[in-house]
Amino acid sequence: MRALPVTLVLVLTAALATPASAAVRDDTRFVDPLIGSAGGGNTYPGAVRPFGMISWSPTSTRGDQTNTGAANGYAYDATRVRGFSLTHVNGAGCHPGAAGDVPIMPHVGEITSSPTADTKDQVFASDFSHDDETAEPGRYRVGLKSGATADLSVTTRAGIGEFTFPVNGSLLFRTSNSLNGSEDADITIDPATNTVSGSVLTGAFCGRRANGGTNNQKTYYRLHFTASFDRPISAYGTWVDSELRPGTTTASGGEGYLTGNARAGKGSGGYVSFADSSVRMRVGISYTSLEAAKRNLAAEIPKRATVDKIAKEARKAWAKQLRAVEVDGGTEDERTIFYTALYHTFLQPNVISDVGSPTRYGNFSGWDQYRAHTQLLALLAPDVASDYAQSLLEISRENGGVWDRWVHITGPTHVMTGDPSAPAIAGMYAMGAEDFDVRAAYESLLRQATVPHPDGLSDKGCPGQCEGQRPNLAEYLRLGYAPHDTCHCWGGAAETLEDAVADRALADLGRRLGRPDAAMEERAGWWRNTFNQETGHQQARKADGSWVTPFDPASDRGFAQGSSATYTWMVPHDVAGLAELMGGDETAVARLDSFFHRPDGSWATGGDPLRYDPTNEPGIHTPWLYNELGQPRKTQETVRAMARLVYRTGPAGLPGNDDLGTMSAWYVFAALGLYPRTPSSAELHLSSPMFPKARIAAKNITILAPGAPGTYLAQTRWNGRVVDRPWLPEAFVERGGVLVSRLEG
Repeated sequence: MRALPVTLVLVLTAALATPASAAVRDDTRFVDPLIGSAGGGNTYPGAVRPFGMISWSPTSTRGDQTNTGAANGYAYDATRVRGFSLTHVNGAGCHPGAAGDVPIMPHVGEITSSPTADTKDQVFASDFSHDDETAEPGRYRVGLKSGATADLSVTTRAGIGEFTFPVNGSLLFRTSNSLNGSEDADITIDPATNTVSGSVLTGAFCGRRANGGTNNQKTYYRLHFTASFDRPISAYGTWVDSELRPGTTTASGGEGYLTGNARAGKGSGGYVSFADSSVRMRVGISYTSLEAAKRNLAAEIPKRATVDKIAKEARKAWAKQLRAVEVDGGTEDERTIFYTALYHTFLQPNVISDVGSPTRYGNFSGWDQYRAHTQLLALLAPDVASDYAQSLLEISRENGGVWDRWVHITGPTHVMTGDPSAPAIAGMYAMGAEDFDVRAAYESLLRQATVPHPDGLSDKGCPGQCEGQRPNLAEYLRLGYAPHDTCHCWGGAAETLEDAVADRALADLGRRLGRPDAAMEERAGWWRNTFNQETGHQQARKADGSWVTPFDPASDRGFAQGSSATYTWMVPHDVAGLAELMGGDETAVARLDSFFHRPDGSWATGGDPLRYDPTNEPGIHTPWLYNELGQPRKTQETVRAMARLVYRTGPAGLPGNDDLGTMSAWYVFAALGLYPRTPSSAELHLSSPMFPKARIAAKNITILAPGAPGTYLAQTRWNGRVVDRPWLPEAFVERGGVLVSRLEG
């Protein structure tokens, strides 16, 4: 009898080793929502479902009611809370982030003054210990030093909380106290029906940022809520600014969007008290109306539901979502890092539509997400990615055809630079998210990239929040680069590089749709026009063609949140061309070596503008560039080193802002031994998988890695055939199959 091929033996062995209970596999035990809650990760630990509208999580305080301990409302080292808010955005970097709407606080003691007057959170906040805190997928529990406890769980659009008190207690509804403040808020208490309802009119993401932030001190959404209780309300009241109004049932008033004394002591809210030591509350939310919030609550959480019941359902929902990728082997810590990263990947986009309406998503941190998150989402959950792409198209239509680079809910905030919607849409489509009006999206994006828009001549919000999708497009088309002195953008060199990536994306998408575009192909090469061969770096230029001087590769002059040393490598679609301008592959490899290593030979992990920063999006693709330069073992070594050094268990386990799942998506790709070769294609770079087996359900892909956790790829076979390049063709994503990566060293 002829022996079976080694590949087939491995596949059969792995299949036989798969437990019969794989269909009910539950990897939620490896998820730690507290990872990233310290060290600038800006994640939140509260209760949330995959892609949930509601995310019920603590708002911490360091003694300032108009601020928090972290950009997203929760800092692990700030062990005092002033409420549990209903909405959050994962890992946004702008302090104080976004959302944090309607903090609800269990309070022990009499209410004799306005909570808004407690500007230093001395009276109506409480300390807690992490020993009394439990965070898990879909549930959050904490015991406060006041003696109150909060046990929270959620569905997609509603939540349920059980609160206990050592004596009679109250719930405070801080309706105006969103993380960024509010323009207006209102509350209505109805003791006859045991309900509290209201709304907050807010927005202002990045509204305090020094570089253009005042442009975003504006409103762009209203969140409605309704809450009901299983115990009768025994006392109630409201407050407006510093005035407490016992016995009243309505109040309104916002805080404004400033900080410190300009906002302190302003705003409105209400309280309800109970003659019992515990109360169960159900709450529904909506971005459209109070009636919709009521329908969402009625549809998703029955009146007799308990936190335990909803939490079990939430855990099942997470177990199902996490089965998008099943890994076997590795240590418990490695699986915790991996599945928490996968969990963070599925926190966004966020549902913004109501029960019974077509699913629509909001929140798009484009400058970050297009480099890893949107592609991974399309690979693992193409149905969600398709709806996300359609949602972004619809939001652009509501915005006069303009695709904003940072969308909060549906509001354009203009944050960051470039035109990230083009690579995001093209990349999702290439990865298999095809159930959206892709031709309309392409036509719309192409128009914005070829027809100048009046916003492109505005300096409002610049440099950090410039309004134009394609700033000063006419000059860009005339010169072939974004002139630093007249581009109305955040850094002419950065804008040129970003637009080159976006133009390559439009060329890729057009070709897939039978619309090849030679002009876009040419424009994708305009990154060359800001590469100064005398300095060997990307460098900003003026409209007259001269270089912006003095030049320092460690400087961010001409760039957005990054140095020239980092941005110089931001040409993922033409690494060969970049290497040629640098002097050849050997020179480029030597420069990469210096980029990833300090002078003493140790790995660079951030803090040096001349070297790799794993927290900085413009450079997160660079470990894979060695593949393009004939040195794949260095890619394998570098990816593994960065994954090991900067991703860990514990609250400080993320290297920096998760940026709506971007940093977590990077890790998931790295652990699988894959990474998008360019943002707008489905070709995948190869590195060494970290687990001996992984399966991607949506694409019917199995990755086997005999020799894991070895660092280096000895050989790779796809469906039995040797892969002779350090990347996979797009057919791998389209067809799936078995990838066997034999590791050594």
